[in-house]
Amino acid sequence: MTDDPRQERRAPETLDDFQQTEGHPHFRVDVERIRFSPYYSRLSAVTQVISQTGAGLAVHNRLTHSIKVAAVARAIATHLSARDDEAGRVAAELGGAHPVVVQAAAAAHDLGHPPFGHLGEQTLDRLARSRFGLSEGFEGNAQTFRIISRLDEHDRPGVGLNLTAAVRAAVLKYPWRRGEGGSRRGGASKFSFYAIDEQDARLALAAYPLIERGQQTVECSIMDISDDIAYSLHDLDDFYRAGLLNAVTLSAEFHGWHRDLARLRTVDADALRADARTPGHSLELLWRRLEEKDAWIADPDAFGEAVARVKAEVIDGLLSEPFDGSLATDRALARFTTEWIARLQSSVEVHRHPDVRSGHVSLDRRAWHEVAVLKFLHERFILERPDLAVYQRGQATVLERLVDGFTAWLDDPADARRAPRRLIDLVELARDDHRRLGGPGSAADRDRLARGRGIIDYVASLTDAQAGSLDALLAGQTERLWDAGQGL
Repeated sequence: MTDDPRQERRAPETLDDFQQTEGHPHFRVDVERIRFSPYYSRLSAVTQVISQTGAGLAVHNRLTHSIKVAAVARAIATHLSARDDEAGRVAAELGGAHPVVVQAAAAAHDLGHPPFGHLGEQTLDRLARSRFGLSEGFEGNAQTFRIISRLDEHDRPGVGLNLTAAVRAAVLKYPWRRGEGGSRRGGASKFSFYAIDEQDARLALAAYPLIERGQQTVECSIMDISDDIAYSLHDLDDFYRAGLLNAVTLSAEFHGWHRDLARLRTVDADALRADARTPGHSLELLWRRLEEKDAWIADPDAFGEAVARVKAEVIDGLLSEPFDGSLATDRALARFTTEWIARLQSSVEVHRHPDVRSGHVSLDRRAWHEVAVLKFLHERFILERPDLAVYQRGQATVLERLVDGFTAWLDDPADARRAPRRLIDLVELARDDHRRLGGPGSAADRDRLARGRGIIDYVASLTDAQAGSLDALLAGQTERLWDAGQGL
């Protein structure tokens, strides 16, 4: 036991002599427990934005992204925890900005992402609701919390990885259930725990009595903005290396927005969306979205300055020289990324009473707009590509076939016993959770919901390659039966 509620675990543990030699031993144990988790290892084979298999490129995956988020986050937390000014005092009073807690949360923050990136998340959400009647559907952040608190186990059943309250709270980016976000950051579609896991989430958050309900802990908000920083820059790294960002096309968009700004500000939003491919229209739609959702910080002058900076340093600077694999372009890219990360890290602010769409730790107004414009580059010029859309539709059908195939298998009384052992285990865990939760409906209704949750838990735990192999197995088409069936 410990006198610090932030270090409390669901089941008390005594650290051995070796663990006690480490600085901050309770939190350090959490970091290593996450890193040794099979759910963490699988991130190396899970899509970040585009699939390595489909693209044929050495692009970021969920694991490399998580490692870099952890590096950015730890640097911010280390700096903030050492400050003796008002910002440092506010952070300490609210529960602290412990670098090891932040590092653990960053390592864990993407554990719940399913195969095929955000496409997989959207597909499983739709299937969870339409196939099984799970009103909460599926959400990658909620799945992350379910993994560390329930699905993954260290050395005892029923308590997940048995992490400290601090680390469990620090992964709760959207600390509410589905539909409770309202106008908060992420809105109604984002949430960090399902009803069956709410009790443990509330227990973790209770260790931070000065954090208002619905607000992130300080350590969580550091992880969250570090995720944004890494996402905005390291995906730019990928697409620059791959030659997918055409400087001419991007320049036309930015130049068109600046040239036609006065006219664009008078155009109806529906008309802008109808003609979004006309240069300048997409950038104006970005501004409208920021202004509508984040009026607390959105500023037209700051947005204009961010557009100008990204055009000068990214489009007219970095992208003006195509990546050719030389050491010179590697150095140029490294300098660019390092300088931007350093500037964004130094732009951190601490607020005792943040806006509901922000956190206690956030980027300042200038940096916030710059990150928004950086993310726009790949959202507009990569994610909307028709070739990627076609490929993603195919990936969605893989997940549909898996969900339907496993459902039919468990519905077959003559053969259900031969289903993958882990699938059966996850259905049983979900059945225990739904029985404990209770609620309306009969026991049979709760069992049907539990079976659906267990199937979704299982499919979400696959890598991209495992999903493809299992799809072939269920269709009876694999040519490598024993290899494809490993780890079922």
